[in-house]
Amino acid sequence: MTRIAAYILTVALVVPLAVPAAAAPPRFVSSADERSELSVTVYNNNLGLVREIRDVALGQGEVRLEFQDVASTIQPQTVTVRPLGQGRLGVLEQNYRYDLLSPQKLLEKYVGRSVRLHRWNEKLGRDEVTDAKVLSTHGGTVLEIDGEITFGHPGRLSFPQIPENLIAKPTLEWLLRSERPRQRLEVSYLAGGMSWQADYILRLDADDARGDLTGWVTLSNGSGTAYENARLKLVAGDVRRAPPEGNVEMMRTRALGYRVAEQQLKQEGFFEYQLYTLERPTTLLDNETKQIALLEADAIKVTKRFVSEGQPRFYRSAYREQGGPKKVEVQVEFENSETNALGKPLPRGVVRVYKADSEGSEQFVGEDRIDHTPRDEDVRLKVGEAFDLVVERRQTDYRALGKCGSESGWQVELRNHKDESAEVEVLEHAGGDWELVNASHEAEKEDAFSFRFRVPVPARGEAVVDYRVRVRWC
Repeated sequence: MTRIAAYILTVALVVPLAVPAAAAPPRFVSSADERSELSVTVYNNNLGLVREIRDVALGQGEVRLEFQDVASTIQPQTVTVRPLGQGRLGVLEQNYRYDLLSPQKLLEKYVGRSVRLHRWNEKLGRDEVTDAKVLSTHGGTVLEIDGEITFGHPGRLSFPQIPENLIAKPTLEWLLRSERPRQRLEVSYLAGGMSWQADYILRLDADDARGDLTGWVTLSNGSGTAYENARLKLVAGDVRRAPPEGNVEMMRTRALGYRVAEQQLKQEGFFEYQLYTLERPTTLLDNETKQIALLEADAIKVTKRFVSEGQPRFYRSAYREQGGPKKVEVQVEFENSETNALGKPLPRGVVRVYKADSEGSEQFVGEDRIDHTPRDEDVRLKVGEAFDLVVERRQTDYRALGKCGSESGWQVELRNHKDESAEVEVLEHAGGDWELVNASHEAEKEDAFSFRFRVPVPARGEAVVDYRVRVRWC
């Protein structure tokens, strides 16, 4: 074999033969019109779980599916998809496309490309059309027209087509391997922009001894899509989420009631939380706030309390004065028990308290936020400060006991300017190791660091509590 023949043979061996390009997988589109089932579970802290079932047309083998009408706030890493029929389905690739079509995005995609500029000519009575090139959209639109660079040019722009990488609404795109030409798919994902909260209303009677409790759930949907005829569920509880580096995030859900209006919400224990399911389908439109009546509890027994609370720091120094007269706090308390027309899980929420005046018009008297409260526990609301009750603390004696202790004498004067008598609770927090040396009134030990006096104060009168306490804090 000659050298030339050998060279030709070598080239023939190393040069690959031309191979036809593989055909692109066929593309299919699924929209919200194909939904057969839809459920939305709403947590608090801006999170919802969406689950839907669609009957989707697919080719066999490798196909691409555009799954439209998903939330723009979707967390793509939480998406799960599975077939509900007999045929198997493999997910080879997933893309979340959220580069949405808008005038600004359209301009940005046409930087370096030609567009048409339309400007109305009043004399001619029609648009004059000029070709222009988009040079920049940073801080405004910069155009090149007939070799000149300009910006702020009047008129409207038109574009020959929509770029392929711009879409009208958020879309999940999958590369699938399907065994059947049609599949019933279940898709679920977490999305932000959804939240709920509940607000209670407590209406007190004339004697502040009974109250009617009602409530509303307020749902907000800012996820970027609508959910029509959805099965709605709400979760109440502290659901932990995997935190970013160094942080711990708990999903603080808001309150729901225990006995719901017209049995709209069915309550059940779920894991270590409470799950509430709306008994009928509902529609959550995008950027909509929806309210659902849920709570009715009549004539529950309540107790109104007047409380004056001290501070541990009072016992660690000598004071000339305590800042003058102070207001007395007003609290409303009720027991979450079956004997009190309640007795069901009472999750976190805001309770607003109302009372009718002498003319029968309801007036707002205060509000407080309650934490998740199991049955047979007490609910205590701090609703405001009494106008006609005044407390004034005075330090009558102080003696240091080394560097870490003291003994001090105190006088607490309570003045009642009301036309009826009142019982005021004087709650003192000593801190450290403490001993009540003597007192003019009987004291109750509240806990390891606190003690309480219950002091009756006559109408338009006053009462004085004198006591002496010894404290060691190190």
